[in-house]
Amino acid sequence: MTRRDHLERAVLECLWDHPDGLTAPEVVDLLAERQPALTTVHTVLDRLRAKDMVLRERDGRVYRHRAVRSREEMTAQAMLAVLQDSADHHLALSMFVRSVSSADAESLRKALGAGEKDRPTRRRPS
Repeated sequence: MTRRDHLERAVLECLWDHPDGLTAPEVVDLLAERQPALTTVHTVLDRLRAKDMVLRERDGRVYRHRAVRSREEMTAQAMLAVLQDSADHHLALSMFVRSVSSADAESLRKALGAGEKDRPTRRRPS
């Protein structure tokens, strides 16, 4: 992961922790230990906006930024992207399932069960 990716992730973390949105100076304050310049944070926010990851809204004389998708949605999207890179989806999923904790495996079972209820049933032709 590049330095830019780390900073984008840190900015997203700030936005996820503040769902009402943040101004660029507020992000700089929250990332004080990294000491990013305000112009750098503006650039990162613009890049995230171009990737449709951040929404910018006028708030008086400044812009307030909010994450478009939740942390969990972004995680799921990243997991799906990695799965798409696999030549053998079944093998990749099998290896993943064998490597998760028993608590995570139970969460997967519940999610799959809930997903089955939401899927339309196919009717066989008579």
